[in-house]
Amino acid sequence: IQNISLLDVWKSDTLLTNSSNVRYSSCWGFERNSKEYAIIGSTEGAHFFELTLDDKLKFLDFIPGRYVSSQATHREYKTYRQYAYAVGDEGLSSLQIMDLSYLPDSVHLVKDLQNNLFGKTHNLFIDTTNALLYLCSVKPIVNSIDQSLIPLCVFSLEDPINPLLLWSGPSDITQVHDIFVRDNLAILNCGFEGLRVYNFLQANQPEYLSNLDFYSDQGFNHQGWLSPDNSTYVFADENAGLRIKKCRLNADYSITVDKLFESSDKSFPKTPHNIQITNDFAFVAYYNDGLRIFDLRTDVPTEIASFDTYSDISGETFSMWGAWGIYALYSSERIIVSDRKNGLFLFDFDRSRFLNSAPSSGFTISPNPLYQSESLIISVPSNINSFSYEFFDANGKVLEKMDIQNTSNYSLNLQYKSGIYFIYLRYINSLNEVEYYVKKVVLV
Repeated sequence: IQNISLLDVWKSDTLLTNSSNVRYSSCWGFERNSKEYAIIGSTEGAHFFELTLDDKLKFLDFIPGRYVSSQATHREYKTYRQYAYAVGDEGLSSLQIMDLSYLPDSVHLVKDLQNNLFGKTHNLFIDTTNALLYLCSVKPIVNSIDQSLIPLCVFSLEDPINPLLLWSGPSDITQVHDIFVRDNLAILNCGFEGLRVYNFLQANQPEYLSNLDFYSDQGFNHQGWLSPDNSTYVFADENAGLRIKKCRLNADYSITVDKLFESSDKSFPKTPHNIQITNDFAFVAYYNDGLRIFDLRTDVPTEIASFDTYSDISGETFSMWGAWGIYALYSSERIIVSDRKNGLFLFDFDRSRFLNSAPSSGFTISPNPLYQSESLIISVPSNINSFSYEFFDANGKVLEKMDIQNTSNYSLNLQYKSGIYFIYLRYINSLNEVEYYVKKVVLV
């Protein structure tokens, strides 16, 4: 499966690295004055790029981290108004605030905070609607000495370069590894303690809403993302071989796991890392498997596109090399992915060709139209695990056919000239009746 175009890659072999040749960590995207920009973290700091109209990564500026070291392998970024906020999780790290208003010319560091409130931080999120900064798993640093870990700290950004602490907690869990927040609704990823949901309408006195302590394929609850319509939440556990969870956010703010899904490459147990979703698709940075895109409209989310940013060394099965961060929310629908060893990747994924293949009774045939060398993905409802297909041309000539057993997803590599074709599916429904599904396919 590919169905995606690589546009550009940036990397630097001169950056500090450790014995594992890891140089990069997370990435983030943002837009200013009709231009799209990207940030990637490295062992040395933050690298800023413009996504040009001709689909290139144009380097613009670099801001060193407070802690520069081959061991500085975890940096995270978010943006609010004209500022970028950066944290790190090693050494003498800090909260850095950078002014973006001079872009595309330059970026300027305006604050570097390390004190009884700021220091090592695992992650951050900004509720831009309510000007609230959430810092996850904070170890303040005073006189170069780590203080006790605080699971979550919430700051007002009413003054964007002078964050004001409003609340810290919760006192009954050991950590908040990551968080997603939209308009005061916060979903906390709490490692081995599962998920929690809070309402931060009163930020200094948040309201506990629900938790998810036990679920299928449970491990270290790492990160998740909520769909724009607030109906679907998708999260991953950072453990090799555990599947991604597609969930419902219920009216009472409880979370129900509906479906489990994973990378189609099962050559050895793989680990999903970071996720962003729209109402229709999930975009996953999948450590050893690179970028994986899933159709959330199908009964069980179907993998429809992929690009492996990390070429596995023969025999190497360590589950945490490769793709780390992802940003898939640009107006242009371009995608960036950060790879721990291979740098920043820029992709194009034509969503319209999949959206045009709207599910019918749980079926999808996509992408459509289909370009040469791409894979055609058949997805059937999860209660159907065997079916047959026939692929024929506009004159009714059968070009290929096959019985598919013990799967609800199948990938076809079609080697035919451009034109109009049809695919015919035959299956047995839950009433043990034979049913059929026919779809026109355009090959270009």
